[in-house]
Amino acid sequence: MAISQRDYYEVLGVARDADQKAIKNAFRQLALKFHPDRNKAADAEEKFKEIAEAYAILSDPEKRAKYDSGGFAGVADFSAEDLFGGMNFDDIFGGMDFGFEFGGSDGEIFDRFFRHQRRGPEKGRDIEVQVRVSLDAINNGSEQSIRLNHPITCSACQGSGAEAGSKPRKCEACGGTGQQVISKKTSKDKSQMVFQQISVCPTCHGQGIFIDKPCKKCHGTGQLDKEESLKIKIPKGAEDGMALRIPGHGMPSPTTSGKPGDLYVIVTTEHDNRFQRSGADLWCTRAINVTDAVLGTQLDIPTLDKNITVKVPPGTQQDEILRLRGKGLPVMNNIGRGDLKIRIMINIPQKITEKERELYEQLRQLNKEHKNHWWSKN
Repeated sequence: MAISQRDYYEVLGVARDADQKAIKNAFRQLALKFHPDRNKAADAEEKFKEIAEAYAILSDPEKRAKYDSGGFAGVADFSAEDLFGGMNFDDIFGGMDFGFEFGGSDGEIFDRFFRHQRRGPEKGRDIEVQVRVSLDAINNGSEQSIRLNHPITCSACQGSGAEAGSKPRKCEACGGTGQQVISKKTSKDKSQMVFQQISVCPTCHGQGIFIDKPCKKCHGTGQLDKEESLKIKIPKGAEDGMALRIPGHGMPSPTTSGKPGDLYVIVTTEHDNRFQRSGADLWCTRAINVTDAVLGTQLDIPTLDKNITVKVPPGTQQDEILRLRGKGLPVMNNIGRGDLKIRIMINIPQKITEKERELYEQLRQLNKEHKNHWWSKN
């Protein structure tokens, strides 16, 4: 169960009379946002669990009725397995392709996020790489190639470091632990205390084993360097900082029976001279002169699809924002598009010609006359 006991309707951001479609849509959006495979924040997994718990209760009519009538006490008897064991993520997300594995089968998801992790061979460390993606590629979705060099488990010795047909020999001095433990007893005030000094085994130098016949392919290390070229699918509207998980392409396990870690590809938005990105919205700045600000004008503005003509209304002020709805980036999960926002800057000339000065003086005189006329009438 999630640690924080926020109201389930508040967690999903839905009204108490929301129908099942609204609840499912809210969960889909939030789960995509906080899934730990694409959100690397420290609290992403806890938020994902909280969202899943709220959905598990509110998506089931019986559980929802008990919660509505009795609050948290009404659903306190449900175990984590009762809530999450039967959740079908493939059904919820309709087979959508997000460019990463959403979590595998129902059982794998349950084991990974909602049940205490089973003890087993240690998994290898994860690897992170960054890939810079253009706005156009994010707009349309794309396939990016990445190259990386990292160790893998030696296929000849399966990571043991020993030649085929032989096995590493356990260090007798430390029993294969790689550590030397020296215990000392001391007496004080009629009580005994035991101190342990732990150091690296001097016989095997911390390895715990001896390899009499090293593997010829990896020279006894149990690992080989491998250069990989991978194609990564970038989904439409991929968020800046989004992490795409590629299972099994991380560092090898330190044990022969362990699985390798995962590769996380961090999406970063490439600099674009046309726009600045803010989520799904795009921003650009355009400067106009004073007369165009007063009288209005037209601007040719690029979008991700084509150039368009935008009307600047008369009387536009400094830093005014013109919004072009739906001309930004796609929002993840195909729930719309962001906007293109144009910030207007008014260009005040620092140097003017004599003719321009004369016209500005006439304009100033007209403004004074208009002001005096207004005061005389009021």
